[in-house]
Amino acid sequence: MTDQQITTDPAKPAQRMRAGGTTVTLMPWILAGLVLLVLPFIFQSNSALTIMNKMSITIIFALAYNMLLGQGGMLSFGHAVYMGVGGFACVHIMNASEFFSMLPLPLLPIFGGLFGMGLAMIVGSFSTRKAGTVFAMISLGVGELIAACSLIFVAFFGGEEGVSGDRTYALPLFGIEFLRQIEVYYLVAFWLMLSAILMFLFSRTPIGRMANAVRDNPERAEFLGYSARWVRFYSFTASGFFAGIAGAMFAINYEILTEENLNLVTSGTILLVTFLGGVGFFFGPIIGAVVFTLVQTVLSLQTDLWAIYAGALFVATVMFFPGGLAGLIMMHGPAAKLGKLHYLVLPYLKTLIPAGIGILGVCALVEMTFHVRHASIGSNEMTLFWTTFDSHSLMPWAVAVAVSVVAFWIMRRNLPELVAAWHQANGVAKDKL
Repeated sequence: MTDQQITTDPAKPAQRMRAGGTTVTLMPWILAGLVLLVLPFIFQSNSALTIMNKMSITIIFALAYNMLLGQGGMLSFGHAVYMGVGGFACVHIMNASEFFSMLPLPLLPIFGGLFGMGLAMIVGSFSTRKAGTVFAMISLGVGELIAACSLIFVAFFGGEEGVSGDRTYALPLFGIEFLRQIEVYYLVAFWLMLSAILMFLFSRTPIGRMANAVRDNPERAEFLGYSARWVRFYSFTASGFFAGIAGAMFAINYEILTEENLNLVTSGTILLVTFLGGVGFFFGPIIGAVVFTLVQTVLSLQTDLWAIYAGALFVATVMFFPGGLAGLIMMHGPAAKLGKLHYLVLPYLKTLIPAGIGILGVCALVEMTFHVRHASIGSNEMTLFWTTFDSHSLMPWAVAVAVSVVAFWIMRRNLPELVAAWHQANGVAKDKL
């Protein structure tokens, strides 16, 4: 082999490091770690730290759920029970003062993960025998059963009031008692990075690879000598472990667990989050968790109708972008590799800006309708987009309708230019259009 030839042997890690492969692999994780370190210096308020903690917990839970749905093809309608049971177990450990006083708080999520994994092993022993609709219905029944039991077995679940604890009773770690929100943030961020790395590595193990094969073609995997049932079981158990870690982080952050943490609403929410981000990509649930948390927390401060907008975003994503937001981003990969991504900048601006204005106009109509229907008698004024006006007069309605119609018309007119620029950026010949 000459000096001009490639001398990198994939079987030799040292050569991979010299070739730069390891640097490329580690770079996203290094950047993510730096972002988590810097964020508290940018957003210093306790409310912002609480939102970021909630976002991190949702990311862990969404990544754990995606181990089932995205990697294993198992649609679960009751996955919140594993997060909830792990969280309840950790709260009870907090209340066991003699044991908890000897336990550093950063080790508590391990117990939450073990309890979540234990429940997943029990349920998975019979639910993973089948996939598809059968598995989905079993998960729905188990989720509803445990959610109902949470109101019956008060000793463990606390009934309607739930169970609360105090994280400050734990053994201080290097003098840190986790009294301040910033200390809890860095603890959650540490477990976020550790859990994400471990889940990513799991997806690269033989079991993780076989989970993809069982998802796509279980008959062929069986023909090659792999048990589809056991592959699903191992993936299900691992997912339960990381869901339990998410529950433990919830217990540490909020110091209370209730029935809401394991009911079907929470299970449906994490399904929405994962689909929104994109189940076909590892980083898809991360994007979905970030977007949904911002909608749920920031947008909910501005309007009571935030759930309608979240639902509309989910429906639009499923209808027009089945790959989720991550898939939408990755669609631009070919254009970026060809160095033609700049072809799309101006067409995007000419199309998406009018589309955004039109959507805001529709949102204004929805908000005004809600205000007219639910405002008290004599309360005609409302504030929308930093403007106060009379919602019962004709002028605001005419302006909102006119803005929506004109904006969508401009978007429609510029859409062919965007399509042509898309084909040009992706190297599609004109005779193939």
